[in-house]
Amino acid sequence: MASRISRRMWMKSSAALTAAAAAGPMAVAQGPKNIVIASSNGKEACRKAMEMIKAGEDTLDAVVAGVQTVELDPTQHGVGYAGLPNEDGVVELDASVMHGPSRRCGSVAGVRMVKTPARLAKLVMTETDHVMMVGQGADQFAKDMGFKLEELLTDESRLAWLVWKKSVRDKKGHTNWSSEVETGNATAELKELFPNVDEKTLAWAREMAIHPITGTINCLALNSKGEMSGVTTTSGLAWKIAGRIGDSPIIGAGLYVDQDVGGAGSTGRGEENIRIAGAHTIVENMRHGMTPQEASLDALKRISRNFKDDKARLAQFDINFYALRKDGLYAGTTLWTYESGAQKYNPVFTVNDGGESRHEKCVPLYERRA
Repeated sequence: MASRISRRMWMKSSAALTAAAAAGPMAVAQGPKNIVIASSNGKEACRKAMEMIKAGEDTLDAVVAGVQTVELDPTQHGVGYAGLPNEDGVVELDASVMHGPSRRCGSVAGVRMVKTPARLAKLVMTETDHVMMVGQGADQFAKDMGFKLEELLTDESRLAWLVWKKSVRDKKGHTNWSSEVETGNATAELKELFPNVDEKTLAWAREMAIHPITGTINCLALNSKGEMSGVTTTSGLAWKIAGRIGDSPIIGAGLYVDQDVGGAGSTGRGEENIRIAGAHTIVENMRHGMTPQEASLDALKRISRNFKDDKARLAQFDINFYALRKDGLYAGTTLWTYESGAQKYNPVFTVNDGGESRHEKCVPLYERRA
């Protein structure tokens, strides 16, 4: 009898293992570990966050401190201080945070006088019973919390905005931001208009006016205890209509974390991400057994579906997703890679699993050839 029971138990255990393997990757997770991932501009953010996680700091404190290195960097014109402004020349910042252990979140949008909106979003989470604060109210809340209210527009960003204003012309080539119809020699005109600015800075400002950057940063962290947190912070779309809000401060779009499953975030065209609740969609996909890569590509397919898979229309924008599962498996995906002759551009994202921060290639949904 004893041998029969042992054999029966062995058979049941074997069947259970087979079923677990068939159920997908979530069923064979190896356990959590220290790892931080971020968008391509997140090398320093990931380094700082990993340093804090190794020291035993909370995962949310770690990612907020990480992205603050970018928010305070005046050379990063898509995030925080020195971000490219709206069409009125005013910098408006957005951010969101999610804390896995407490299952809480906070966000701010349209902040005009605080350099570090991610830290402010965390205070909305910890110091109020609200989730989101916007505009003047968010700035006042920052003042109440002891933040120094400051001008966010730097001379460089102001220059880029002025060059953009002068590039907006009617069909006859006229712009209200110049004294007369200009000649079409852009370099010479800029030198005349801004005689005290060096050529390198003028060239950068002209490039920003024509091809403004989208410098949002998303950062997700997991520690060896299985605790997860995430943050997304941005200065939003350059030259946007004042008051425009993208996906970054929207919980479930620009960021979502459920440490029972994983976390996800996004950079790029926020409007399209909002339409599919991208970060939440990815986490739910992982909950149902998809890998981070599969879950993220599915979200991109939903965006494509909204355009009837018309690649000509989809080519007008970019969007990237980042996903981190509770066992440490991760992925970065992108709507497009670009190929022109021998040149190929593949968007990248940042990974730090305990050593140096490194870039890895995003997996594309589509490839575009020139």
